[in-house]
Amino acid sequence: MPPEAAVSKRIDTLYLVLVSMRPNQWLKNSFVLAALLFSKNTFHPAQAAAGFLAFGVFCLASSAVYLLNDLLDREQDRRHPKKQLRPLASGELEPRTAWGAFALVLPAALLSGSLINATFLLLVSVYLVLQIAYCTFLKRIIILDVFSIASGFFLRVAAGSAAIQVPMSRWLLICTIFISLFLALAKRRQELLSLGDGAGNHRPVLDEYNVRFLDQMVSIATAGTIVSYSLYTLSEETITKFGTAQLWLTVPIVLYGISRYLYLVYKQADGGAPEEIVWKDRPLLTCLVLYVASALLIVYLHSGSLP
Repeated sequence: MPPEAAVSKRIDTLYLVLVSMRPNQWLKNSFVLAALLFSKNTFHPAQAAAGFLAFGVFCLASSAVYLLNDLLDREQDRRHPKKQLRPLASGELEPRTAWGAFALVLPAALLSGSLINATFLLLVSVYLVLQIAYCTFLKRIIILDVFSIASGFFLRVAAGSAAIQVPMSRWLLICTIFISLFLALAKRRQELLSLGDGAGNHRPVLDEYNVRFLDQMVSIATAGTIVSYSLYTLSEETITKFGTAQLWLTVPIVLYGISRYLYLVYKQADGGAPEEIVWKDRPLLTCLVLYVASALLIVYLHSGSLP
């Protein structure tokens, strides 16, 4: 093989490995930064550096999980209308190469996590153990499968708090659990509807679900998210911490964002990939930007923490 062709092949392989690491889904790791925002440390260089390093660690950790998931599910993915285009399912990327990438990315995540602190490293390790368990057997167990997905978001928030060494409000952690369940259940609902009678061939656990049950669970998660976030904004702990009771003004923004997401799930039959929905739906993206801007102004303006 000519040298130019060999170099081109290596570049193509690296690109396919990167695609399999799913950088388009790294937006989910922004949950790690919640503690940075709500602890009034966004503009403190040391804490901000630790927070964004934690974000990077979870990008590596989640990418290792995605590689493993695609390796184990490549046969089922070939029967999925969209997932069949993934590098491993399509045959463009050799399993041996993907295993090699997994063997590099996983320890890289743990080594990077050890640079922050022991508690953060422990939470990253728990995240990896749970997600590997999901890839191997938990995804076949009804209810536990969505709880496993939701645990990933909760652990991101808890790890972000550990990275900058600040305690998180219990109400905010509970809210994270509910919104994580909301996203996971919406994903299952979209998979069930889009795959139809062949849903179980791609993901066996889908045979255990039906739309009515998932709708009821989505309703519970939706109500839990709104109530827990509202109670967080109104709690004495939050008011004392931020020196203002005005954080409740963000509740209507959160309510609109959830309502918009529900519209996309029920009316547009979307919801399978939250990270894609946020980027392609302008009202939802605008809502997210408005929420972050409003929270920053309320939290930092009243506390005098703005630079």
